[in-house]
Amino acid sequence: MASKRTPIHSNFRPSNLSSSKWETKGTKPLPDPSSVKKIFLMVLLFGCKKVMFTPTNVLRGYALALFLISVIGKQMPIPKTFFSRSDNFLNLYFVKLGWLWTLIVAFPFILLTSFVYCSGKRDRILKHLARLVVATGFWFFLTKFFVYIESNVGSCIGREPSKEISKLNKIDCISGKHFWRGFDISGHTFLLIYSMLILIEETKVIQGWETIEDFIRNEEHTRQSKSQSNGPLSNLSAKDFECVKISYSKFTSYIRGLFIGITALVIIWNVMLISTMIYFHDVSEKLISGIIAVFSWFITYKVWFAYPHVLPYAPGEGDFKYFKDTASIVPPPRKKRNNIVNEKGERIPTFLGMPLYGLQTQKSTQSNGSRS
Repeated sequence: MASKRTPIHSNFRPSNLSSSKWETKGTKPLPDPSSVKKIFLMVLLFGCKKVMFTPTNVLRGYALALFLISVIGKQMPIPKTFFSRSDNFLNLYFVKLGWLWTLIVAFPFILLTSFVYCSGKRDRILKHLARLVVATGFWFFLTKFFVYIESNVGSCIGREPSKEISKLNKIDCISGKHFWRGFDISGHTFLLIYSMLILIEETKVIQGWETIEDFIRNEEHTRQSKSQSNGPLSNLSAKDFECVKISYSKFTSYIRGLFIGITALVIIWNVMLISTMIYFHDVSEKLISGIIAVFSWFITYKVWFAYPHVLPYAPGEGDFKYFKDTASIVPPPRKKRNNIVNEKGERIPTFLGMPLYGLQTQKSTQSNGSRS
């Protein structure tokens, strides 16, 4: 007669299932299994993060490349293309309305993300949206200033040189069908660079966004089991925690969609910036506008908004902290690889830090021993 088999699961479960310790602690809940759609979305978001959060050294090389492209475009004959026309549809419907597109994607993104990490508190959400008000003020004032400089720093040039024509202002010069030559600081260059820097700063809050789901799951389990919690959400009241839980589940899909749309807009901005560097404006006009754009971004996001609890709030400043600005983290120096050599001084190939030949020798020894 066959002997009675012991259930398999008995080897992996504690013998005393009715103990109070087991019932109180339980196990932490696991996330739902990933579907093909979710995996594809994660891959797409990973690619978008690679585009948006470029390392600092790469950005420096990119800025240098833009400067060289600008010089080459001015000194060498470049063939006319779709981008050399100022009436191409990307320039007419995107760059001409560039700040409007920036607000269309940035406003709902800031609104939804701040609603989650501010637990739905209206006053704090408004303090995050105030960053767009400040940025719009910088854009409006500086673009008007560029127009003022171009209108007052220049001269009118007619078909025949004349002192009377050269004294005309810009409006009378153009109305008289003459040509106005002024110092035209590139407003497009300023807009494209400033908009990209703002969108990159605002979307940094999506780094680590998936960890909020783990924080919610663990905190919910901890509160149900009435055990002590020291997680990022432990200081939230029951009302605030419920708001974070519901808003995260409700808004995350929209936030991810907006992030993908922002990435697409930044790609368009890069394409149009390169075409501007090649075909339009003098090098000095583009260089000055780029410096002003970087300075405007730095003085607001790195100086003004960097102070905690000062209006406006910095991106991600809320009721709990869930992400780190990886752009400001200096990576540790790479360790030199330790070469493994044999008795003859020859280098041994390794895999994950272990010698391949040693593993093969060990396996062969074990197999021979088992056979004997």
